Amino acid sequence: MAGFDVSEIVSALHEARDEWRDSQKRSREPGSREFPSRDALAGIVESLKGALFPMRLGPPDLRHESEDFYVGHTLDSSLQSLLTQARLELRYNARHQPRDAAEIDAQAEEAVRAFAAALPGIRRLLDGDVLAAYQGDPAARSVDEVLLCYPGILAMIHHRLAHQLYDLGLPLLARIVAELAHAQTGIDIHPGAQIDAGFFIDHGTGVVIGETTVIGKRVRLYQAVTLGAKRFPTDVEGNLQKGLPRHPIVEDDVVIYAGATILGRVRLGKGATIGGNVWIIEDVPAGASVTQASLQNAPHHRLP
Repeated sequence: MAGFDVSEIVSALHEARDEWRDSQKRSREPGSREFPSRDALAGIVESLKGALFPMRLGPPDLRHESEDFYVGHTLDSSLQSLLTQARLELRYNARHQPRDAAEIDAQAEEAVRAFAAALPGIRRLLDGDVLAAYQGDPAARSVDEVLLCYPGILAMIHHRLAHQLYDLGLPLLARIVAELAHAQTGIDIHPGAQIDAGFFIDHGTGVVIGETTVIGKRVRLYQAVTLGAKRFPTDVEGNLQKGLPRHPIVEDDVVIYAGATILGRVRLGKGATIGGNVWIIEDVPAGASVTQASLQNAPHHRLP
């Protein structure tokens, strides 16, 4: 095997890292990791999936009589690991502030305790998502098939966990958890999105759901649907204003077919049906059916 003299490259990479750290006002002091680990979060989520659904997403040799022992051991390990990652995020956020380390550690512990307490409710929400997928897809042979095979369910497991972390003041951990699912499924759900019970994404590839989206009960989406922002307001200095409501509100029992794009803080009324490949930038009344043909025949709703 050929040998390589990499010493100059190592030195140049060191210099590049120092330039970046100086530009970001980061310390060069020796020490432990500064911020959370994507690999660590991946392992935590895999463990939590097993704890939530032990006989289906847990180890293949697990027996019913060992479920509680496995769940308890898995939760203890994964929550301790999550606590470590939470501390890293909170310390990273406070790196330019005079905050006491003990105060940060207490905040991290409080957040992880609240996250743990939310897990039974997350399991029940996910049961509803699985049932909605099974009932909404004639090709589904069982709820077990749905849980094991459907990318929309994988994305929702990640989202239900990520949204809880987001609400508990751990947005970086939440975003990592969300992006792990995005990489595996092609479904991009921001952890800030509020999604009620019985949500079903069929097929799923290319679905985008923005941060301030609000979705009601029993909503169904198909592949390549975008619930996005129409514009991005800026402040007087030209910087993007973050956190403003800028994504759609989707009320209960709405169905959105493949390729539809809904932009801005518009409202899709209860029971509305949005046809494939339409572009919506205005409110849709409850019970309405919007198709390409209906938009082309309505001047105020013309496709761009």
